[in-house]
Amino acid sequence: MKIVILDGYTENPGDLSWDGFEKLGKLTVYDRTADSMEIVERIGDAQVVYTNKTPITKKTIESCRNLKYIGVLATGYNVVDVKAAKEAGVIVTNIPTYGSDAVSQFAIALLLELCHHIGEHAECVKNGDWTNNPDWCFWNHPLVELAGKTMGIIGFGRIGQGTGRIAQALGMKVLVYDTRKNKSLESATCRYVEMDELLAASDVISLHCPLFLETQGIINRESIAKMKDGVMIINNSRGQLIVEEDLRDALNSGKVAGAAVDVVSTEPIRIDNPLLMANNCIITPHISWASKESRQRLMNIAVDNLKAYINGKPVNVINE
Repeated sequence: MKIVILDGYTENPGDLSWDGFEKLGKLTVYDRTADSMEIVERIGDAQVVYTNKTPITKKTIESCRNLKYIGVLATGYNVVDVKAAKEAGVIVTNIPTYGSDAVSQFAIALLLELCHHIGEHAECVKNGDWTNNPDWCFWNHPLVELAGKTMGIIGFGRIGQGTGRIAQALGMKVLVYDTRKNKSLESATCRYVEMDELLAASDVISLHCPLFLETQGIINRESIAKMKDGVMIINNSRGQLIVEEDLRDALNSGKVAGAAVDVVSTEPIRIDNPLLMANNCIITPHISWASKESRQRLMNIAVDNLKAYINGKPVNVINE
């Protein structure tokens, strides 16, 4: 069995091993694959292909007649034409829960950086600003204490729940909006509310919902107007949840005190992205998921998915 990995570098820049796949077939790993002709050429007559962000279209599936299995090295699978794969009898699998802890931790890291700007202050010290300061300390931004404040979490799956647990450990109250409610998760410091109450009562709003038609642009001029003055917004879910021009305007007007995002509408980020022109906006390059522990877990699940397929009992199939 031939196995091709089209864009392996992001998952494994060299600190992990591909041995699990090598034991299952003849493996070829490409760090990156660019255009559509290259995709078809590299898949060739392989039965199994893995992709992270390299698109696999209907045309690609039709051109690669031996293809039987597409593994997505991520949770989101919008890079694959799932319908075309099903029509061609090609199974598509994903990795559903490998990074929940890492992404929850990163959401809080974004929030803490927004509250304290630790990186910037550390750089100021190295640049001599503290040495040359007439006072015994200084700060370039208001420093924010989270205890006693309210975090609104939009989307309360595994990642939202993990973020909520950490927020509560910091002394925050948590308000949750989700179309599916699990009342057993409520407590004295965590409860479900309707969206308007969450927007109006939250000091921090953290996005952890999937990208659907109904959630696209959920943070926009109208929803921001319902928020507290000085709210902070965190997003390490999907960039398209935010209308970036509207958030930029709210940051520059001071309605939103700060935002920290690990995702943007087009990735890699374009030089004309509105958030690059926004006040107090921290942007990181979609790395919430990328701890070594998380990537190893992803690798292990991907190998297990393929083993299950070989054994005739495929799991994590998204196009049944």
